[in-house]
Amino acid sequence: MEARSWVPRRWLHPPGVRALAFVALLSCLLPSSEAKVFSRCELARALQEFGLEGYRGYNLADWICLAYFTSGFNTAAVDHEADGSTNNGIFQISSRKWCNNLDPQGPNLCRMYCTDLLKPNLKDTVICAMKIAQGPLGLRSWEAWRHHCQGKDLRDWVDGCDF
Repeated sequence: MEARSWVPRRWLHPPGVRALAFVALLSCLLPSSEAKVFSRCELARALQEFGLEGYRGYNLADWICLAYFTSGFNTAAVDHEADGSTNNGIFQISSRKWCNNLDPQGPNLCRMYCTDLLKPNLKDTVICAMKIAQGPLGLRSWEAWRHHCQGKDLRDWVDGCDF
């Protein structure tokens, strides 16, 4: 038998591919670092600045209660449904109807990408939520609001918040 000399194996991938794969993985994690979890009063102040107090007959407490029971005040919350759709952001707005989740054929009634609803800046989220609230169901469009907030005394949600 002939003795084989040890020769280093060739890389199956060029050396830069591992670094590139690591950077790509890291970039997928970065948007989550932009997440913001609001405090109750901080969110109430922000929503008041956007004009949600009294919008369509709902007060800030309605909106704060909704945000708590949908996302726990987390702007980056995403819930994946069995049909492939997602519920997005602080109000868990559905990609089935309201935003584009990489399906150009979907209705996209808010005319925005679902990822726009995950930003700490609530402008796009509030614009879309207002559009939903303009519909015949108002905040009843959200199951969480119907089950946890509708018809209840919600004053505690904004009690102690300075406006």
